[in-house]
Amino acid sequence: MPETMRIDAYPPQEPVPDVARALHERLMTLAQGIEGHEHIYGDDPSQSLTVYPCARRGGPVLLFLHGGGWTNGYKEEMAFLAPPLNAAGFTLVSSSYRLAPKHVFPANFDDVADAVTLVWNLAETHGYDRDALFIGGHSAGGHLASLLAARADWQTSRGLPEDVIKGCLPISGTYDFTPGSGSSVRPRFLGPPGVFAEVHASPVFQIGDHVPPFFITYGSQDLPHLMVQAEKFAMVARSKGVGVEMLEVDGASHATVLLMAADIDKPWLASAARWMRGILHNSW
Repeated sequence: MPETMRIDAYPPQEPVPDVARALHERLMTLAQGIEGHEHIYGDDPSQSLTVYPCARRGGPVLLFLHGGGWTNGYKEEMAFLAPPLNAAGFTLVSSSYRLAPKHVFPANFDDVADAVTLVWNLAETHGYDRDALFIGGHSAGGHLASLLAARADWQTSRGLPEDVIKGCLPISGTYDFTPGSGSSVRPRFLGPPGVFAEVHASPVFQIGDHVPPFFITYGSQDLPHLMVQAEKFAMVARSKGVGVEMLEVDGASHATVLLMAADIDKPWLASAARWMRGILHNSW
């Protein structure tokens, strides 16, 4: 296994606003001293993931994707989730993916699908149950997790069962990039206009057959258009028979709803663990 990735080993990323820089610094501070096992699934340094195994073997695994507007972010930022999830009986896997503007859709989607494949294949190595695999993420990561869970056209080509993902846990994700969705800027990861990436990358328009259940979270002070999109996605998914549970975290903003996810005194950790265990109990 490669040594732990250094931030300066990644390709250069776009400059970020002060609020995003502050979140990154806070996450990296929280991640200090938390060690995992590095694995690669591609030639780009961003095509890598870290496994933080639970001491109790045979439990579920959650693959969690960082945010950063599809142009920024590091898998190391999500290490702070490992201790509380491990204590609750879950292995955490944090994955990076290629970023815009150099890499545009569907590069990030393909990367996350390849990361799921590697997580599936690493189960015996790290002692978790590959048949109890969940996926989640924050912001841009929540979008990618949702899109992967909604679509059923990538599993077979990678040798995976169609139901490889047992449930999806997006936090403050984006579900719609089409006009009228509320976003003031067209994300650059969508690539050039005219190729209809807005539709292909929007989870709300990609809900297929055999979609796993969703546990959708946002903050009560989150970005307003993301709150509306989450409610719309839930309504459309439920109309197609998909189970959806919603959690609004009181007082949380787009950034702090992620920071609160590791706090045992806040609702996400206990609710998400209960929900994942319930999904497994009902399916087995």
